[in-house]
Amino acid sequence: MMNAETGGATKLRIGPAGWSYKDWIGTFYPGAGRIDKLLYVARRFNTIELNSSFYRVPGERLVASWANRLSDLDDFQFSIKVFQGFTHGRNVSREEAHSFIEAFTPLISAGRIGAFLLQFPWSFKNTSENREWLERLSDWFGGQPVAVELRHGSWNNPMTLKLLEDSDLAFCNIDQPVIGDSIPPTDYVTNNRLAYIRLHGRNRRNWFDKNVGRDERYDYLYDEAELGEWAERASRIIGRAQKLFIVTNNHFKGQAAVNAFQMRNLLEGGKFDIPEPLKRAYPDVGMISLPTLGQIGLLDSDNTGGGST
Repeated sequence: MMNAETGGATKLRIGPAGWSYKDWIGTFYPGAGRIDKLLYVARRFNTIELNSSFYRVPGERLVASWANRLSDLDDFQFSIKVFQGFTHGRNVSREEAHSFIEAFTPLISAGRIGAFLLQFPWSFKNTSENREWLERLSDWFGGQPVAVELRHGSWNNPMTLKLLEDSDLAFCNIDQPVIGDSIPPTDYVTNNRLAYIRLHGRNRRNWFDKNVGRDERYDYLYDEAELGEWAERASRIIGRAQKLFIVTNNHFKGQAAVNAFQMRNLLEGGKFDIPEPLKRAYPDVGMISLPTLGQIGLLDSDNTGGGST
């Protein structure tokens, strides 16, 4: 897709958030046999958002393992969700930011990282202190492609866009239950290198309920009309950045994979190698499936991967 502002093509990267979910077994992954879950997903999507890094910084051997296992794929990049200390605790330093980036050296050297994502909570509101924190993080992560997810509606104004543009940060457009002061759906671009869309689902009942778990909060399947709205926003973004990440975070029971395939169909056209378990669980996705090619990605390996929030 041609990019008028950058003089090149806008690269679409569409895929799910995370890959290591028990509830995907028998729904997305085969119910029997050992598989390399990372490869199983990476052979069907050209990006995955790595979410386990939000909870803990991965070790050198694990990161090297991911790089090695992806070596035969010509077109795949991670988005890395930044450790929560930088967005929720904010009890970190410049040195820790550099250490976090260095942890991913094998993937960076292999060209496997397309974005770092700073996901801030709804409680992170538009204050002078928080604006200064964003500028500080921009400095600490300088040189890396960084997207910022802001959930509170106080950020939805031109001054925020100017702040991110001046700080070389990409605005992350999100779909979430719009309750109270939550930020609504947008199609903003503040960086010509990177644009980002993140779809969380619209589970209003559980979104702010502290008594429910992760699965209940992100249990949502987008319908055709809802995805169509986001395909239109994505079309307005295309042509304004070199690459656009679209990440489906409604992960429960493989729903993120369903909607990622459907979004690819809306924006790219064509049909895809969709796993048989997913077609059985969600028959509508069979309409955009290639004929069965047999199971792929069936390799014994360590399956440590990313959960999601």
